[in-house]
Amino acid sequence: MVNEQELSELSSQHKEFQDLLVKDFAKRTVKEGQIIKAVVTEITPKFIVCDASLKAEAMIDKSEFTKDELEKLKIDDVVEVFLERVENFNGQVVISRSKAKQMKGWQSVVKLHKEDKICEGIIKTRIKGGMIVEINGFSCFMPSSQLALSPTRNIEKFFNTPLKFKIIKVDTSRGNAICSRRQVLSEDKDIETKELMKEIKVGQKIKGVCSGITAWGAFFQYRSGLVLLAHISDLSWSRVKHPSEVLSIGDERELMITKIDSETNRVSCSIKDLVESPFKDLEKKYVIGKVCSKAKVVRILDYGIFFELEPAVEALCHKSECSFTDTNVVPKKITAVGNTHDVKIISVEPGSNKISVSLKIGEDPFDKLKEQINKNIKIKVDKIIDKAIIGVIEESKISTFLHWKECSFNEKIENLKNFKKGDILTVRLKEIDGTKVKVSLREANEKDPWSFFKDNNKKTGDIITTRVIEVLKTGAIKVAADPDKKIITTIKKSDLAKDASNARSDIFSGGEKLDAKILELDFSKRTIKLSPKEAQIQEEASLIKKFGKNASKSGQTLASIFKKAMGKKEEEK
Repeated sequence: MVNEQELSELSSQHKEFQDLLVKDFAKRTVKEGQIIKAVVTEITPKFIVCDASLKAEAMIDKSEFTKDELEKLKIDDVVEVFLERVENFNGQVVISRSKAKQMKGWQSVVKLHKEDKICEGIIKTRIKGGMIVEINGFSCFMPSSQLALSPTRNIEKFFNTPLKFKIIKVDTSRGNAICSRRQVLSEDKDIETKELMKEIKVGQKIKGVCSGITAWGAFFQYRSGLVLLAHISDLSWSRVKHPSEVLSIGDERELMITKIDSETNRVSCSIKDLVESPFKDLEKKYVIGKVCSKAKVVRILDYGIFFELEPAVEALCHKSECSFTDTNVVPKKITAVGNTHDVKIISVEPGSNKISVSLKIGEDPFDKLKEQINKNIKIKVDKIIDKAIIGVIEESKISTFLHWKECSFNEKIENLKNFKKGDILTVRLKEIDGTKVKVSLREANEKDPWSFFKDNNKKTGDIITTRVIEVLKTGAIKVAADPDKKIITTIKKSDLAKDASNARSDIFSGGEKLDAKILELDFSKRTIKLSPKEAQIQEEASLIKKFGKNASKSGQTLASIFKKAMGKKEEEK
């Protein structure tokens, strides 16, 4: 049995150990939330027991160690752990191996970002919008766009493989980081590009692989670090609607470097410049007036037809050059793509490689028709429009224009009603202006009433006898200037008589004769101006000169007409 003295000694030793332990912990600066070192004391099937120099031993789940780490781990090994709790509710020490790795990884990631260094990492898994990349034990986020220089479909091939990355953003408040593989590739490519830019020169021939196609051109990869652009116009001398017509991704082609921009590292290239231009000596090959046989229709637009004269050489036939006679040609109605026609060269522009051609080959029917000007020809009524008749000269298929005023000398628009489609008319060919042909029906079939003045030698200043046609409400009168009553003109009230009192339209009646003086006579405009007043003045002046003041007139005067209207009979003296 233990006596009282032994108990007293044991109590004293326990108190002394307790004091020493308290003093030892007081000296320690270990705090929660830090990475500390722990010694492995025991390895069980599920846990790793460690001594972290705390009040008690701590256990770490084996899942926090990698397979390789567990195979190498042994008793007395020192491991770094994260101290979560010095003492939890149960009096246990809580430490974490995985959190220690994360914290060390975070610290290294922050440092890598600050120093802008390239690091190694492994893509672990795919999430929405990107991937999780483990760098030095820390999980970083990488957007899908930052995986490669170009969109990649099969990204699984990059998983669980050591790759180079760059930390492009850190958020210390949230404790997360964003990394990029694309930036590393881009920097490597830039270095290689600069080296390749020093090797190439304009005019150099190289081989490139088609790496991309757009609507306006194609991209070619030269070696691994230089991309060249070939505009769609540089792919072929022939017209190319889309680069995919002549190229596919992966095609290797010989290229000629045409432009180098050292500032932007942009290089332009051409495929067509490797072969001789079909437009060389264009003026010598295509002389104006030359007829090219069996030119192929390659395109039809609203304004004209494009013909292929030889591979890559095209020529435009404007719709105005499609027909001698048809002035409203619709190109798509006269031919189709693939058809062949004989065409005539009408212009060549070597500077712009433009060629114009015409389908109008042979004798121009208008040249022959010009010989018939002022002669009678026959036309067939094609259609009747608002104010004219459109006719066709059947032998030449040339359209003619017959204005309603040219249908008859009586100039009544109602005359158009006397004609119908299919009528054959004899007309006078008056004028040819380009493709416009003007004709006259009246001049071919009627005597011009205006010829009365020429036949009777009537001119300005002469006095003629007219017939009253109509008395107007304005006081003016309409009269016929010719015996056939086809030349009708209006005489103003002020020109009816010498004396204003006698200038009354109510004293006139239809059919009555009236002398009038010709004031104006214009055959080109077909106008005449008459004045009974001036005729009276001229006649009185003539009588006075011949018989004296009291001499009477030998003919009928406005006064005699007035007396008749008043019921008085004129007396001869």
